[in-house]
Amino acid sequence: MMYLVRLIAGIFLTACLTASAHAAGGKVTDPNSAAPDRYAYYPGTEELGPDEMRVVACGTGMPSARHGQAATFGAHSMGNVASLMIPYDYLDKVFISHLHTDHWGDLSSLWAGGWTAGRSSPLKVWGPSGSTPEMGTKYAVEHFLKAYNWDYQTRVGALADGPGQIEVTEFDYKGENHVVYDNNGVVVRAWPAIHSGDGSVSYALEWNGYKFVFGGDSFPNKWFIKYAKDADLAIHECFHLPEQMVKMYNQAPPVALYVATKIHTSPQAFGKIMSTIKPKHAVAYHFFNEEETRYEIYAGVRETYDGPLSMATDLMTWNITRDGIRERMATVTEEAWSVDGPVPAPNNEKGDNPNKWMSKEILSGAWDVRDAEGRMIKEYMEKFKLDPKMFAPKE
Repeated sequence: MMYLVRLIAGIFLTACLTASAHAAGGKVTDPNSAAPDRYAYYPGTEELGPDEMRVVACGTGMPSARHGQAATFGAHSMGNVASLMIPYDYLDKVFISHLHTDHWGDLSSLWAGGWTAGRSSPLKVWGPSGSTPEMGTKYAVEHFLKAYNWDYQTRVGALADGPGQIEVTEFDYKGENHVVYDNNGVVVRAWPAIHSGDGSVSYALEWNGYKFVFGGDSFPNKWFIKYAKDADLAIHECFHLPEQMVKMYNQAPPVALYVATKIHTSPQAFGKIMSTIKPKHAVAYHFFNEEETRYEIYAGVRETYDGPLSMATDLMTWNITRDGIRERMATVTEEAWSVDGPVPAPNNEKGDNPNKWMSKEILSGAWDVRDAEGRMIKEYMEKFKLDPKMFAPKE
């Protein structure tokens, strides 16, 4: 049973809450005890069962930046990822569906943020090729690193070099349900999507008899209908209605109609997809989920689909077990720090000169503060048993 407490109102909400009424806290018999079921997910407080999968939405919105809802892997999505307090050593794999900024724009935050917060190995990226080499993932990441060359060069002297690298695996975007990743019982498959240009894909992640499907951005297509069947959780875009794009997203009427029904998937078309593939649970995403929009989009979906449904927003969480799929909202801290992982944060193994990109002219402007911080630094070095020679000037 899904718990759509925060997203859907009216008759459907009432039905869901009635069917699962005792889930709202459970039975408390002692005034000093905690409610056994808080109907919210508190990251870092629940061990994932050996036969359980958890999916958390860290970006569900639109390309334009919005404080309350991040883009899929664009603006602010890494803020949501970081709020889950997952060690960066466990956040070292990225599967890109296509190269629009709202689907990979926050790679910079994961790359540099993980690097500076103790990730011990390179970031690994998988993504589709394009119609030409210049339109593929490999080219995009290589030139991403060129664009951020100043960032990389000015950090690598103080930080370990390895975690600042990005390893790219580019695969053929035309491949149909082909395996692009297979390790430790986890298999990721990809197939073509139809969105703006050649080089968009959808993914399926298979593990332990479960199947999780992420459509990326796509117009309805035969590949998704064929390969997304038998999914436990199927996420597919469900775009704004054309009139909403005119009224609230500032698009011209002809542009709004084309974007909403030819480049993206309308609510009615989303419903037809889900009625055809019949997942255990369907998830609609890629719209600004608010009072002004969600009810019309929900009504459009319900014209063609009457199965289990989530209208996604950031930090919505699904736990997938043999008993069913449970939806909750994650309750996170706004002030999360990075968390220690299984490997200690690496030192700068090459011993590069941190000042190699600083000219003597600029260094000559340094102001002497040794009298202010000297005692603090001495105590720190003694506490962590650091050799002063490590900080001697290097050529």
